[in-house]
Amino acid sequence: MARKRKRKSRRRQEGRKILELVPQYNIESGEDKPVTAARKYIHEIGIQPPALLIVRRNEHTTDRYFWAEKGLFGAQYVEENHFLFPSLKEYQPQVPKAQTKTPAVTG
Repeated sequence: MARKRKRKSRRRQEGRKILELVPQYNIESGEDKPVTAARKYIHEIGIQPPALLIVRRNEHTTDRYFWAEKGLFGAQYVEENHFLFPSLKEYQPQVPKAQTKTPAVTG
């Protein structure tokens, strides 16, 4: 029996495209938990938000975190709610404004 495909959220896809434009840092977690390794790296290097940290836990697993002015967030949450982060506004594609049509005057 064929399995039904999971629907991809447009909002999340848009958020993923935006996060691809943000500076990214790849690090190893080592002995620390991934979120602790990410926080240590941010403070050691002095990374300014916005930034995406890709933390490698082991050879098969990576965790993604977004460093914002408000703190450290899971990248999946940010993909789904990218509009809540003011620092991502500059990375969002500009929507062209529709021209307003003036009604034709007859008479």
